[in-house]
Amino acid sequence: MKILNQTFFERDVLEVAPDLVGKIIARRIEHDKIIRLRITETEAYCGEEDTACHAHKGRTKRNDVMYGEAGILYIYLCYGIHWLVNIVTGESDNPQAVLLRACENFNGPAKLSKHLQIDKEFNGKSIYDNPDIWLEDDGLKPKIEKAPRVGINYATPPYRDALWRFVSINS
Repeated sequence: MKILNQTFFERDVLEVAPDLVGKIIARRIEHDKIIRLRITETEAYCGEEDTACHAHKGRTKRNDVMYGEAGILYIYLCYGIHWLVNIVTGESDNPQAVLLRACENFNGPAKLSKHLQIDKEFNGKSIYDNPDIWLEDDGLKPKIEKAPRVGINYATPPYRDALWRFVSINS
C-alpha cells in the first residue's frame, strides 16, 4: 500500500481528480481506530476562471487555502451545516481543488465528512504528511465516467456543463 505524497497533488486538478477515484482515504479516529474508505466520486474546481469555483471572485479569507501548496485540505461549510472535504492541487497561487464527493457506502460529500469526523479543524492541514488523515493507493484502477458537476446552477454554461465530475462505474 503506497501513501500518496505531495508530488501526486502538484499536478493540474483535471489530472488529479480522476486519479483520486479508486484511492483510499484513511482517517485515524482514535489512537487505535482507522477508518478506510474507497473514493468513488470526485469533482474538479479549476481556478479563478471557473465560475463554479470558490476562487472565481479572487482571494478571500474563506478560500485562501486554495492559493497555497498542493496537498493541503480545503474544508468549508456548505449551507451552514455540512463540512465538505477538498484537496488543493497544482501550483501555489493558482487556486484549484478536488472535492471528494463520495466513497463506497457514502454517496454524498456531507455524509462522507460526517462519517470521517472532518470539520474546520482540518482546514489548511496536509493530507500527505498527517498522522490523522491520508490517502492510500492499493493499485486499483476503476473505470471512470465523466459527468457534469452537481449543484452549480449559478455557474456560466461552459463551466456548468463541463464534464469535471469523475465517477467510478464500478461503484
